[in-house]
Amino acid sequence: MFMGESTHNLDPKGRLTIPAKFRNQLGETFVIAKWMEHSLRAMPLDVWNKLEEQLNNLPIGKKDARAFKRFVMAGSMQAEFDKQGRVIIASNLKEHAKLEKEVVVTGVGDSFEIWSADNWQAYTEETAENFDDIAEGLVDFDF
Repeated sequence: MFMGESTHNLDPKGRLTIPAKFRNQLGETFVIAKWMEHSLRAMPLDVWNKLEEQLNNLPIGKKDARAFKRFVMAGSMQAEFDKQGRVIIASNLKEHAKLEKEVVVTGVGDSFEIWSADNWQAYTEETAENFDDIAEGLVDFDF
């Protein structure tokens, strides 16, 4: 399970060091995809395969379904670590997530997300302010 958050810096070549606790769960090859709220989602191949199956089962007759599938599939890359545990983030993915220097890596269960530090801070502040309303609006979430 991916959980927690950590802050890292992109190096001048666009490489990002992934925390060891996350590297150990990813395997040698994994996928990084454009994701929601201007973030990236990194996932092991088995999680990617499930997502890909869900994308392929979207109704092609619906414009939003086609747009979502195109956005995720075209905005994905297969990735591997170098010997120092870094991964090169493709320029189109860096642009989407507005990654410049400071980056936050956040665990979200079966995968983890990569955010610009500024976007992550804004997102968490907004979410914290609305957390009670968000929790109240969830269906069948009993804890």
